[in-house]
Amino acid sequence: MRRRLHPDPMVRRLAGITLVNTVGNGLSLSVAVLFFTRVLGLSAAQLGLGMTAAGLCGVAASVPAGRAADRWGARRVLVVLVAAEAVGTAGYTLVHSYPAFVVLACGVSAVDRGSAAVRNALYAEVLPPDRRVAGRAYLRVVTNVGICVGTAVGAIALQMDTRPVYLTAILADAVSFTVVAVLFHRLPDLGHPGPVAPSVDPATESVRPGKRRNPALRDGPFLVVTVLNAVLGLQFAVLEVGVPLWIVQDTDAPRITVAGTLIVNTLLVIALQVRATRGTEDRATAARLCGRAGLLLAASCLVIALAHGLPAIVAAVVVLGGVALQSLAEVLGQAGGWALSYDLAGEHDHGAYQGVYNAGSAAALMAGPALVSTAVIGFGLVGWAVLGAVLAAAGLAMGPAVRWAGRRGGDAEGR
Repeated sequence: MRRRLHPDPMVRRLAGITLVNTVGNGLSLSVAVLFFTRVLGLSAAQLGLGMTAAGLCGVAASVPAGRAADRWGARRVLVVLVAAEAVGTAGYTLVHSYPAFVVLACGVSAVDRGSAAVRNALYAEVLPPDRRVAGRAYLRVVTNVGICVGTAVGAIALQMDTRPVYLTAILADAVSFTVVAVLFHRLPDLGHPGPVAPSVDPATESVRPGKRRNPALRDGPFLVVTVLNAVLGLQFAVLEVGVPLWIVQDTDAPRITVAGTLIVNTLLVIALQVRATRGTEDRATAARLCGRAGLLLAASCLVIALAHGLPAIVAAVVVLGGVALQSLAEVLGQAGGWALSYDLAGEHDHGAYQGVYNAGSAAALMAGPALVSTAVIGFGLVGWAVLGAVLAAAGLAMGPAVRWAGRRGGDAEGR
């Protein structure tokens, strides 16, 4: 068991925090829909509209949260955001009207997406540059383990199917956020200088505007990489929405295949994510990983599409094979994307850059389900082929975007 623990004590501490957080998340995610509909009494349309509004708030919150991390320190900002999420999550148990639900959901989504951006900036503060991506890979493995444990506990709650049990599950998630906030607070303060004063040009004694505006929003190559990564992020909507709908509506595969796809994905990510980070210290290698991810995603789409019209067992095998390809693409794309998000940022602006990068990912998570369920599933084989082409193009475009960053002097030392 000890051999599976990370040798870096800081990564081990972060892993413990991640495990507590994701067990709570897995529990909450597994019961959320039934809690909102059966306990709060929301209709499917109300829930969908409310969560869409919440998703928009999450996208908008990422950028200012990242800037706050640069100004006051990622650890301090993260403690505040996670504590706020604990209060907001517990607040769901007190909601008695739809407007109150929408307002609370927007607030919870804002602090959740904001804390995700700040958490990534925290990793840049507490981990050396040559160990950040490998550390994040290890934490992602822990994330998958935690989600599985939380989901298993949530399955028990779903089986019991009572109001008190659902309320207890939501409150347990709130407690997990409280514990996480305390654990982040206990991390060592690495001496963040506090509020950053605007930089003054000694010749003119004027404030340089570049230090007042968000540097990530003025970095063209980084914005292109962010958009391309967001497009690659549609793969998560494919796995969570597209594949289940395709299995149930357009193939003869047994419905249990839906659970099988999640198991295959989780096991492959746990087994391969750390290994996939090797060599990502070089940005050209990271870009090539993203390109390979795009090609694997395209192949995955085509394989999954071929399950249409096949006998039940054959269709199930084909879908699982497509999901295996998607999982390989996922670990490569995540490793390459993490490396680029850190490598293209200045060492003193990780909050700003992670905020913008996370906003792109959040936008993909928000828009992906609707896009996949309509533009892909709605058009069948053609939809899958077009999606595959788009994902391949996004992955392959990472190379030119990174070379553009190099020509622009995108190194942290050059800023």
